[in-house]
Amino acid sequence: MALYRRFSRVYGSLHRHGRLAAAATLSDHSSACKAFPQHPSIPSFSNSLTPFDPTNSTYKHFICTRFYPENQTLVQLLHYSTLANPKKENDDKHSGKNNGLEVLSWIDLYLPKKIRPYAHLARLDKPIGTWLLAWPCMWSITMAAESGSLPDVKMMALFGCGALLLRGAGCTINDLLDRDIDTKVERTRLRPVASGALTPFQGLCFLGFQLLLGLGILLQLNNFSQILGASSLLLVFSYPLMKRFTFWPQAYLGLTFNWGALLGWAAIRASLDPAVVLPLYASGVFWTLVYDTIYAHQDKDDDLKVGVKSTALRFGDSTKEWLTGFGLACIGSLALSGLNAEIAGWPYYAFLAAASSHLAWQIRTVDLSCRADCNKKFVSNKWFGAIVYSGILFGRLFS
Repeated sequence: MALYRRFSRVYGSLHRHGRLAAAATLSDHSSACKAFPQHPSIPSFSNSLTPFDPTNSTYKHFICTRFYPENQTLVQLLHYSTLANPKKENDDKHSGKNNGLEVLSWIDLYLPKKIRPYAHLARLDKPIGTWLLAWPCMWSITMAAESGSLPDVKMMALFGCGALLLRGAGCTINDLLDRDIDTKVERTRLRPVASGALTPFQGLCFLGFQLLLGLGILLQLNNFSQILGASSLLLVFSYPLMKRFTFWPQAYLGLTFNWGALLGWAAIRASLDPAVVLPLYASGVFWTLVYDTIYAHQDKDDDLKVGVKSTALRFGDSTKEWLTGFGLACIGSLALSGLNAEIAGWPYYAFLAAASSHLAWQIRTVDLSCRADCNKKFVSNKWFGAIVYSGILFGRLFS
């Protein structure tokens, strides 16, 4: 068991960096295979493991991870096997499949066992959703600052915490309402509620806890912002149902995820300036249509089987043309918002040009038939948000 723990630590570290294969780190592959014990929790595995030859491309080296809902455990096993069909492996790589393996995250490695399902439910190991929710808030707060001044740091910290909590609450609502659908989709079948790691009642209690913390943040804002912020809950609770009724759930997500573009300005100015915040809000909606349509292409085959809708299915082979239109509308709306907010000077528009290049790169290079590439482009949108924020910040400082 000491050897088992040793390999778990070594390969757990590799998993945190997303590396499923690292045979070169073992100095004696054959002896490692012979010495590695069969874990008692996996009766389906055989002790007679084939010695591994790193120079032989017909062998595959990987870590097997299995989740057991009945006792809430993850079991990790070093395993070598032959590849019956190397071509199929290449096809799986192209489709983004991981040969059925689930990569361990920091949640599984460091958090107490009882807390792990709740952390997975809130997607704490996948911060991209928090970034996508937070950036429109930061854009708006910074745009609302006085010319030549830095944005309100305390307000940005409050909105950052609020984005983390609201994103977690949204994921919890989504998983509770979609638990029957999630079991039929490859990417979502191991989510805590769908897999049975948490009961719906436990998920509901966790949702109440997150909303209570969010309320504590909302109450620190002015009265106008409190009403505006509370009104967003209608969008948050109804979004997961949209995929059942319309091919445009990504547009509805845009209305939900970019509410911070309105709320950030209101938190600073205690009012709304439609000429500034409406184009800013619209730019966020168009941006969401770009990144979430790319994201939806990961599940289009499963969505067809299950019977749910998305813009990925609606646009089909014309997706890139639609995304180009949304990208142009996003950049145009950002330019209009900055103009109405009197952000003068070249920095803002120089950063907008950089943001345009980033969107163009995504749309031009994304392989919509490859799940891994769709996810890569989706995650890269945190940098688009950062580029736009930098433009607003420097534009406001030098205006």
